[in-house]
Amino acid sequence: MLHKKGTLAKDLEQEFTVHEISFLTPMRPLWGLFIGSWQVSKILKTINPDLIHSFNYMSEYSEALAARLANIPWIFTKKNMSWHGMAYNQWRLRSALANRIIIQNTDMQKEFYPQSKKLTKIPRGVNYNFFKDSKLLAQNFDGPWRNTNSRIIICVANLVPVKGIEDLIMAFSISRAAEKGWQLWILGDYTLDSDYTSQLQNSIKTLYLMGFVHLLGKKSDVRHYLGAAEVFVLPTRDEGRKEGSPVALLEAMAAGLIVLGSNVPGIRDQLQKHAEFLFEAGNPKSLADKLLPILNQEKSKNTELGMVFQNYAEKYFSINIEIQKHLEVYHSLLSQPLQNRKNTDLSLNHHIH
Repeated sequence: MLHKKGTLAKDLEQEFTVHEISFLTPMRPLWGLFIGSWQVSKILKTINPDLIHSFNYMSEYSEALAARLANIPWIFTKKNMSWHGMAYNQWRLRSALANRIIIQNTDMQKEFYPQSKKLTKIPRGVNYNFFKDSKLLAQNFDGPWRNTNSRIIICVANLVPVKGIEDLIMAFSISRAAEKGWQLWILGDYTLDSDYTSQLQNSIKTLYLMGFVHLLGKKSDVRHYLGAAEVFVLPTRDEGRKEGSPVALLEAMAAGLIVLGSNVPGIRDQLQKHAEFLFEAGNPKSLADKLLPILNQEKSKNTELGMVFQNYAEKYFSINIEIQKHLEVYHSLLSQPLQNRKNTDLSLNHHIH
């Protein structure tokens, strides 16, 4: 690990030996890249793991080079839809150096790896048992819903432009949700003085939604908020990093909410069997059209539909399924002869520019 900050590192240290090392090396100049990667490779040889699995979401490939120099199998999970642009060659190199690539949605194979034989698709999973009682938790939690009879739409996402939060606010206005007794809660990390946060606050004010749309900030435990809501919306735009396999949507399903998501990579995989709950990305009117039948429905009917999504999450997106598929990848890779692990789809020298 790069650092031992946060609860994850503390939890890991209770069960495993955790090594804190700086395994990333600047990729320019090239001579510095190779010297730095060689130095990291010596540390890796000392630790001597059976394999290395990287969850680094960036195109950075020095860790892969270090693992190769140490002769240790290296795999990575492609966590977003970044690929083209200035990082294109870096993604190609990172992929070339990998012994196996785990993708999180079908669009990744179509767009990035149409011919690769290294791929294994493993969508994200959710701890169903952790979220299934969210509605019960909400009943016993002194949250912002205590003094209101409003019904709740919720979104959990970092407040950055690609998440399309302004589209959700506009759809809330178009559907006249406030007049129907609904509120919109937006949970996620934001900076009060950022341009995007100011844009969202101005939209709320301009649309006369003060008191109906709330930016509640980041919460360490979202279960109580999910449990108080009926509908979850993830309005990610079809641009930039988009989505890999958004866990927030899975958590909402596991909590028993109706979920609506924009028709972008990752989300459309998760809603494959409920495609009628997808809407056009970046189109507030399309989202409003999907919201209206839900807003006009009795709460008991929405609760019944939420249970359909909850059962769907348990059947197809359990964390146990994700764990089992990862174990299968690890065992298959380690059972191969070492010389087969060294095969790559691309020539390293050819793709360094």
